[in-house]
Amino acid sequence: MRVVLGVSGASGAVLALDCARALARLGAEIDLVVSAMAERTLAEEVGAVALSDLRSLATRVHDQRDLGAGIASGSCPVAGMIVAPCSMRSLAAIAHGFDDGLMTRAAGVQLKERRPLVLLAREAPLTLAHLENMQAATRMGAVILPPVPAFYLRPQSLAEATAQIAARAVDLLRLGPPLAQAWAPARPAPHGGDQHD
Repeated sequence: MRVVLGVSGASGAVLALDCARALARLGAEIDLVVSAMAERTLAEEVGAVALSDLRSLATRVHDQRDLGAGIASGSCPVAGMIVAPCSMRSLAAIAHGFDDGLMTRAAGVQLKERRPLVLLAREAPLTLAHLENMQAATRMGAVILPPVPAFYLRPQSLAEATAQIAARAVDLLRLGPPLAQAWAPARPAPHGGDQHD
């Protein structure tokens, strides 16, 4: 079970670590591709050791410039790909087939091979260009998963919220039993007398 994890330079770098941890819990082999801007964002948002922590969870680490890597080919047997977080630039490149780096090339491979591609698109507010690129990527088969917290679960910390988002992203690859906490409706309070609609 092999999964490509792309990390672009959008804010929300902790999502990459959370996705890698969730994939590791499932026993997946991780092919990691990190953009130059993502390295900077990881350092600024998570800390100096974030990149080494991320790399330690990966089975293989690929250079973003290496378009000859195995994951750039449809013959490479992977189960799918997550881009976490996904910048609007990366989204645009994926939506329009600009395979200008290994990350966007690997994403394009998932689309052409009809494999799962989950994009944790991170930006707010959204321009019409962003929305149209999301629509284009969706039409080709990608799943757009904005990293929105599951407020109904009442997370007690940012770490809890981002871990849930990452688990949801991994669940969309359908590699094994669900990792994300499911919503459970509250049980109505018991009361006597007649029930009225």
